Amino acid sequence: MILAEKIVRLRKQVGWSQEELAEKMNVSRQSVSKWESTNSIPDLNRIIILAEIFDVSTDFLLKDENEAFDSRDESRGLDTIQVSLEQAVKYIEHKMEVSALVTKGVMLCVCSVVPLFFFLALAETNRLNLTGDIAAAIGVVSILVMVSIGISFFIKTNQYESDIAVIDNEAFELAYGVHSVFKEKLKKFRVTYNRRLSVGIFMFIISFVPLMFVSMFFGGLGIILMMLIVLILMIAAGIYIVAPVSAQYDAYNNILKDSCLETAKSKRTKRAEKLAAFYWPLLTAIFLGWSLWTMDWGVTWIIWPVGAVLFAALVGLMELLDKEES
Repeated sequence: MILAEKIVRLRKQVGWSQEELAEKMNVSRQSVSKWESTNSIPDLNRIIILAEIFDVSTDFLLKDENEAFDSRDESRGLDTIQVSLEQAVKYIEHKMEVSALVTKGVMLCVCSVVPLFFFLALAETNRLNLTGDIAAAIGVVSILVMVSIGISFFIKTNQYESDIAVIDNEAFELAYGVHSVFKEKLKKFRVTYNRRLSVGIFMFIISFVPLMFVSMFFGGLGIILMMLIVLILMIAAGIYIVAPVSAQYDAYNNILKDSCLETAKSKRTKRAEKLAAFYWPLLTAIFLGWSLWTMDWGVTWIIWPVGAVLFAALVGLMELLDKEES
């Protein structure tokens, strides 16, 4: 396979037009067209740039007998799986589908207490002739139903395990050109990721403001319960904003790490996720138990900011202990 054919194949494999390749090479489209039509040959500096852009060796480009798109990294094992561009794209799609299911499940679990607070507020204001006991019963049933539906979404994620296992759990290497494509995608996506992450964090931070304001300047359990609903809905909105982009960002990084070996950053993330999976349900249970026992919702909300600070402290403590063990 001659150089011109290799350039065409590599360019099409990553889905670029001649104009896009020319822009990355800082040459005219006509130059790329001449290379691919064998009317001219790129100089040595252009060959080096082509090798960098397509993540191939100069030896592969220059030697006609090198036709197989083999890995340059001879240190990789024979059992290493090669991931093509199509497989990498499908991995991103499946990770986003998993994220959508998980986000729905989390939002249902988070919002499961909203009906309870709503009916308790109605009972407190003597509307619909609801008593406190009836309102609590309806609310508890609503919690059980919504949590059950949320768990069903979590269970549905199992159908994607086999599709994403290769990149998540196996040693792999990317086919030529795939790394550069996803590096470019990640660079463009980072702006969206940073923007939505900032908005989501802002929603988390200000979610306590309405409840704090009402608790300080207004009385009445009914209005406090309604502000609790606002708090929970704002947290759910933050999760809806942050979770999908975080999943997509992590998926890009999982592909670009180009192996199944965990980096220190990924290990920290997994430890934090395991802690969060135990910590936040426990905190929610404590909050509901304390609130329903005392019915002093104007005070029990304080558990959320305190719990958030404590969670950050626990993550920091885990990092400190890990460094000491190392």
